Amino acid sequence: MADEFKFPFEKLEVWHLAIDLADFVLKIMESFPNNKYFRLIEQTEAAVSSIAQNIAEGKGRQYEKEFIQYLYVAEGSLFELLTLVEVFKRRGLINEQEASEIRKRAEILDRKLHGLINSLRSRK
Repeated sequence: MADEFKFPFEKLEVWHLAIDLADFVLKIMESFPNNKYFRLIEQTEAAVSSIAQNIAEGKGRQYEKEFIQYLYVAEGSLFELLTLVEVFKRRGLINEQEASEIRKRAEILDRKLHGLINSLRSRK
């Protein structure tokens, strides 16, 4: 079978890291109570999934300046996720080990996002 076509965003390491983070966080959240904290759970699902979505959408833009802006939006979603993780940790829904792993993955992703931003800026 021939190699499967890859969209440009699928070639980006940051997109794969964001997808991995979303998968990890969503797996943890499967054990959360259904009725309690519904709004916060919904916000967390949106934040963690929008990181990769913004990377993908930005990669599809015509100009690199627009792509950079979407990368900053992705970073904002990452920061939103970290804030929600802290709330869940304090409420006992996420344990210290899970929170630490999320933060570790988030730090790597954030550094890679900035590396990509700096790389795009230096090409001008």
